[in-house]
Amino acid sequence: MNRSNSTPEVVEPLYTPEVERSTAPVYERLKDVIPEVEWAVHAPYIAEINRLKKELNAVLLVHNYQTPEIYHGVADFVGDSLALARKATEVDADIIVQCGVHFMAETTKLLNPDKTVLIPDLGAGCSLAASITGADVRRMREQHPGVPVVSYVNTTAEVKAETDVCCTSANAVQVVESLGVDKVIFTPDGYLAQYVATQTDVEIIYWEGACEVHERFTGQELRDYRQSYPGIRVIAHPECPPDVLNEADFVGSTSGMINYVGQERPKQIVMITECSMSDNVAVEYPEVDFIRPCNLCPHMKTISLPKILNSLRYTQHKVEIDPAVAARARRSVERMLEIGR
Repeated sequence: MNRSNSTPEVVEPLYTPEVERSTAPVYERLKDVIPEVEWAVHAPYIAEINRLKKELNAVLLVHNYQTPEIYHGVADFVGDSLALARKATEVDADIIVQCGVHFMAETTKLLNPDKTVLIPDLGAGCSLAASITGADVRRMREQHPGVPVVSYVNTTAEVKAETDVCCTSANAVQVVESLGVDKVIFTPDGYLAQYVATQTDVEIIYWEGACEVHERFTGQELRDYRQSYPGIRVIAHPECPPDVLNEADFVGSTSGMINYVGQERPKQIVMITECSMSDNVAVEYPEVDFIRPCNLCPHMKTISLPKILNSLRYTQHKVEIDPAVAARARRSVERMLEIGR
């Protein structure tokens, strides 16, 4: 990816009566999670971004961990890594803006090599993706000859190029078992790998990477929630440590967690994952009381409405991948999507 990050100054749009009227339906949905005093700041950007999308034939792919004003205000498609990867193959647009982190933008570009793919901030990295390199994968292959490599989609294109097939937390077990072997190398999330190992008979050899958001949760923290809020449901992402998963009522991907809330409609719940997700789901289920943990992803939070607007106005920052790397990386992503079909 091109790492140049020079940014022209954003000319701030104004909060006019017209903007207030045009964004009123959006705020009606968000009024319980965004204070009214903040809306005058967000609304002009939302109105201008949505106007520019139509003018430029652009779409915004927005991850579940983005803030509510982005997730509900300007997104064309929302979801977890798997959902956005699938949607990236279906969009009919000249420009795709990936409102996630850099590995997601690379994945979008892999699946849309002839389209302009933008990311609003090149600093939107990922501790998990940064924990492993292509050279690391090659060394693991040398240590375990003939063993196929499954890599979490939370990896760079360089790592995907050294991988047999990618997976997400939503389909990791399915992907591992689809290979029809008794042993796989799984990179880079060690906690997700350990969880997958409990769900399959396939032996998992794993790299010990971790997400800096999910690894901070503890089993004691979950026990404290139960003591403070009797009857609360606790649901957790499989990137969390094993002691956290052992305390949870449900373990699943971000999409799986959202489906759980929709199906179960618990009176009170805590989602053990990035905390903006609770805000976004709370908009859809106002009758559920969400107790919000405060582990934020600093990388996701580099994406903002002003940066999205800048990205559209100046067609920045374009995602580019070395063609030789892209061809190999694309195969591992496409194999993942084919298994899903």
